[in-house]
Amino acid sequence: MLPKTRTISSYLHNHTTIFTSHTNPETHLQVRSISSLKVVWRKDRKLDQAIENDKQYKLCARVVKEVLNEPGQAIPLRYLEKRRERLRLNIKVKTFLSRNPGLFDIYYDRIKPKTEPVKFLRISDRLQQILEEGNGIVMENEPLIVSKLCKLLMMSKDKVLSSDKLVHVKREFGFPNDFMVNLVPKYPQYFRILGFPGEEKSFLELVSWNPEFAKSVIERRAEEESNLTGIRVRPNFYYKLPSGFFLKREMREWVRDWMELDYISPYENVSQLDQASQEMEKRTVGVFHELLSLSIFKRIPVPILGKFSDEYRFSNAFSNVFTRHSGIFYLSLKGGIKTAVLREAYKDDELIDCDPLLEIKDKFVELLEEGWREREEQLQLQMEEVKKDKERMAMGNKE
Repeated sequence: MLPKTRTISSYLHNHTTIFTSHTNPETHLQVRSISSLKVVWRKDRKLDQAIENDKQYKLCARVVKEVLNEPGQAIPLRYLEKRRERLRLNIKVKTFLSRNPGLFDIYYDRIKPKTEPVKFLRISDRLQQILEEGNGIVMENEPLIVSKLCKLLMMSKDKVLSSDKLVHVKREFGFPNDFMVNLVPKYPQYFRILGFPGEEKSFLELVSWNPEFAKSVIERRAEEESNLTGIRVRPNFYYKLPSGFFLKREMREWVRDWMELDYISPYENVSQLDQASQEMEKRTVGVFHELLSLSIFKRIPVPILGKFSDEYRFSNAFSNVFTRHSGIFYLSLKGGIKTAVLREAYKDDELIDCDPLLEIKDKFVELLEEGWREREEQLQLQMEEVKKDKERMAMGNKE
């Protein structure tokens, strides 16, 4: 049996809760313009730190991708130096390489016949091995990738999404680089390509509806708890305000009543709902929750979400949802980019709801950390040699 559930208002008073109810009470939500409800944005240092923790990994991954995209997967070092601004690399390439040993091998070759040999970069054998292991991880998780792709289509209003937009978000959801060419055609029971991949007007269409894919993370969670306890659990959001965060009374009451509204699945047809209604707000929050849950880091930059405003029926001011529902989401401004973060997926600055595809990143980070340790050991040895040299010189001067 579950412990007796306290009231939502008392949960809001304590600022930390899981909103779950075993009945479906009648609620009398006051009609109020949602756009008039204001919540002051507050920094969450721990979630900002979670984004900062991945900064070096993402920088290294960008540089690796740049090299892999070159013919022969090699590039003259001076060519890479010219691309620093595009890669957002604020140090010289030589400095970057010295700080991150183990990623690349440096060798000499000619750019053109009869020219002087210059330094080239290619990925190291250790990195090549990790990339090959990553391909294996993708193959093992292909059913997960297919389900994610189906879910993205199933949430859209016409069950069709632009191929270009899907390619643009592939890293957010862990899709392989060639998924439109090599994965999609393998599943004609789910997908149909309209046009040709790579063309400006190419689209991916859902062919058939899989009821198992149409269950959201929140619905599955409620279903699992119901099966475990034998008590019907209403699907609803986890709501947890960060320490020191307070809502004004008017907003606290609105959230309490809004949370008592029935959950609306992101996979339901909501064409009949008024865009400004509380129910549509409930559905929009559900879509964002599902999108973030499907992403590998449980966070997505707001500009990327904005590319799908029409397909998912987001309002023009959709980003206000993330501050209005601060117990569910966090809107980070880290790095000058607005990023929507799913609170429940993190404990302090650590991601605890880990996607299986993150194993690829973990292996990459292990290689980085191994290189950092080797560099630290080399610097330590150099410092010790310098210290010994100074001691020898001092002894010589005394003699």
